[in-house]
Amino acid sequence: MATDLHNKTALVVGGTSGIGLATVRRLLEAGCAVKATGVSLAEVQSCQDDSGLAAVSFSVLDVADSTAVTAYFSGLSRLDILINSAGIGRGASEFTEEGFLRTLEINLFGTMRCCYAARDLLAASAGCIVNLGSVMSSFGSPTAPAYASSKGGVVQLSKSLAVAWGKEGIRVNAVAPGWTVTPMTRGMSADVERNTRVLGRTPLGRWGQPEEIAQGILFLCSPAASFITGALLPIDGGYTACGV
Repeated sequence: MATDLHNKTALVVGGTSGIGLATVRRLLEAGCAVKATGVSLAEVQSCQDDSGLAAVSFSVLDVADSTAVTAYFSGLSRLDILINSAGIGRGASEFTEEGFLRTLEINLFGTMRCCYAARDLLAASAGCIVNLGSVMSSFGSPTAPAYASSKGGVVQLSKSLAVAWGKEGIRVNAVAPGWTVTPMTRGMSADVERNTRVLGRTPLGRWGQPEEIAQGILFLCSPAASFITGALLPIDGGYTACGV
């Protein structure tokens, strides 16, 4: 898909690995001026050492820290595109109150903080937001109740902000990645039993690649999606369409 985003400024929150990093690379190819954040200095420095990312302005940002989020966005003079890709999955600890709240703090509340902090900038540019949901936005999870809850909340937040901010020219959409090869899913893909279940339910019979998710995100940021807001785009190899 040929997409020209020259003269646009994009921010990818959680853009130092996985789907976020693939999105950073795709936005660069489309001509965007790109900023990205990571939760740790080590993540940021790793990306800064990559010559292919030399044009990207990387910063450390903890989306669970309201003060830090406000300060970061206050330092921006322009923003056309916001991608909220920061997220965690905590597995068994999600069955504790502390673990459950920590997952929501980052996945849902962090997304909310960044959206709210970016509102004025995006209204000024008639910009757009793409939030990262999941196939777990639509299903219950027997192993990660907080992750599923947070990602369901991200989708409803996206729809709500699309309705609330449409009059300001801001488009808000979400993508629902299927099982994708990222650092966060490395353990699951290596687990023979879980891998077999994933492949058995996915009509295309494989895991997705971060670049494939990034391509869908790029579409929602592009002029080709100028009349799309409040939508959830599944990019899952048919996983959510499968009734088995």
